[in-house]
Amino acid sequence: MKPYWQGVFPAITTQMHEDGSLDLDGTARHTDVLIKSGVAGLVFLGSLGENQSMTAEEKRLTMEVMVKAVAGRVPVLSGVAESSCMEACRYVKDCEGLGADGFMLMPPMIYKTPDTRESLAHFRTVAKATGLPIMIYNNPISYGHDITPELFAELADQKNFVALKESSGNTRRITDLHNIVGGRYAIFTGVDDLALESAILGIDGWVAGTGIAFPDENQYCWDLMQAGEWDKARELYRWFSPLLHLDVNPKFVQYIKLCVQECGLGAEWVRAPRLSLEGGERKAVLQIIHDGIAARPTVPARK
Repeated sequence: MKPYWQGVFPAITTQMHEDGSLDLDGTARHTDVLIKSGVAGLVFLGSLGENQSMTAEEKRLTMEVMVKAVAGRVPVLSGVAESSCMEACRYVKDCEGLGADGFMLMPPMIYKTPDTRESLAHFRTVAKATGLPIMIYNNPISYGHDITPELFAELADQKNFVALKESSGNTRRITDLHNIVGGRYAIFTGVDDLALESAILGIDGWVAGTGIAFPDENQYCWDLMQAGEWDKARELYRWFSPLLHLDVNPKFVQYIKLCVQECGLGAEWVRAPRLSLEGGERKAVLQIIHDGIAARPTVPARK
């Protein structure tokens, strides 16, 4: 069965002004660059998009403006990161009306529970509130809910669950998913510095983070992996890896926004409670970014 979604679906930042207000024009400009690099879809308002720091009205405005900016060139997904099941259902209904193409569904943000019955009920209830396709986001490290391959098998009867974003940090999960759920879902990696390792095991897509600052290189890396050109892919990945490590730090939003800024694609400003980097930490991250830019490889121009 051909997966519903395939390829690179970057999780784009929500650009902001220094005072924390939305810069949707800046977000739209970055969107254009990503689409031109060859991405297969876009995820707005994910964790990297600072979903949880935005008001309900801002989220809906962002999606309204971004649907118009993308104008059907690629699928537009919104992260769903509400604290309650009721609000998540309301949000997906509203985004469906705004023209979104699908969702990346996270567990309830402030409720960390080992009770799988509650986790599965949340996912099922939100899925039934929309007819649009959904990627389930599994990130037990950050969100305290672990959707195991066995639980994905339990969710397989919900037809609009079409993809999963595997961010457990355990690449064994990919083989287990293939063995347990077969081709039921499109499997995406959500951990930048495990992209090559995941691709070897067989994935359908990559929800990229740091790659939004290096879109041409990120897309070429994906293309090499999909073509099985492992020697070229390894060489590119070794250059990319120090930058990809920025995606797996608790301050990944600040790190990647700084990366985007230094590559001339946006600004570093974040919204409180996050604060922009300073001091030695900022200097260290800038060193990684600038070293990467200085050694930036030449990749073939897209046809």
